[in-house]
Amino acid sequence: MARHVSIARPEPADSAPAAITCTGLTKDYGSGHGLFDLDLCVAAGETFGFIGPNGAGKTTTIRLLMDLIRPDRGSATLLGLDSRRDSLAVKRRIGYLPGELVQFPGVTAGYLIGLLAGVRDGVDPARIAALAERFDLDLGRRYETLSHGNKQKVGLIQAFMHDPALIILDEPTLGLDPLIQREFRAVIAESVARGATVFLSSHVLSEVELICDRIGLIRAGRLERVGSLNDLRTLRIHRVEAVYTGRLTAGDLSGIPGVSDPAVDDHHLSCAVRGTVAPLLRVLDEAGVVELDSHELSLEEVFLGEFDRPAQPAAGR
Repeated sequence: MARHVSIARPEPADSAPAAITCTGLTKDYGSGHGLFDLDLCVAAGETFGFIGPNGAGKTTTIRLLMDLIRPDRGSATLLGLDSRRDSLAVKRRIGYLPGELVQFPGVTAGYLIGLLAGVRDGVDPARIAALAERFDLDLGRRYETLSHGNKQKVGLIQAFMHDPALIILDEPTLGLDPLIQREFRAVIAESVARGATVFLSSHVLSEVELICDRIGLIRAGRLERVGSLNDLRTLRIHRVEAVYTGRLTAGDLSGIPGVSDPAVDDHHLSCAVRGTVAPLLRVLDEAGVVELDSHELSLEEVFLGEFDRPAQPAAGR
């Protein structure tokens, strides 16, 4: 298996056209299910993570982009092409991994990939062989006998084999072991280094944090927040644990600026702190702190906190 190599991402030019643009994109399945009024722009050359719980609208968005389902209203363009009017051209130019792979009985993995390569222009067989080696896939095995993880590798190979300018992936690492996940991240980095744009959906937030430049949070069919990793990390939420010898109550902690979720039990406290920890440290010093541990919450923990807030209803849409 090829070694993981970290490759720097190029900065997209300011004048570069958007790789994906959605304007008011809506698919209403009723009872608040679907996608509602999605306005989104993904710049050429960036890696965009689309995250949210199962049923949030991630797959619906991708199927609309690929013209596998039709919107009730709104529009989308990909690489300057209209997702509906130029549907065939879009499918030829884009690398796409669906969330659910179609079954192909009676053929080998290699035959299936070769069949799909036939609808692309100029796929190099050496490229297919190299990807199969990197993903540790035996192309001679019958497709229907493969495990879910190995079928996922087939899907990844056909998505990357023609070096597309735009790669759209729905839950790409589902069923992959950690070594193959690392190799997948390396292939993503190499694709972006040559100028490709990547749009991937996932409910595994830690995976998105490793790969993506920007992240969008969707739930209940609505895009709630978009930002770069640096933007989101400015939230700076810390989890603080401490042992003290003096007197301290949860009420004392709740009055400290930035402190939330305070808990005190037998001279041990825990709380979350948004922003500077200096006011909390002054209180702890007065309480006779003897042990202190603090760590910044991961992006995954920050976003999970967003799900504690009530979602906005989609009524009337």
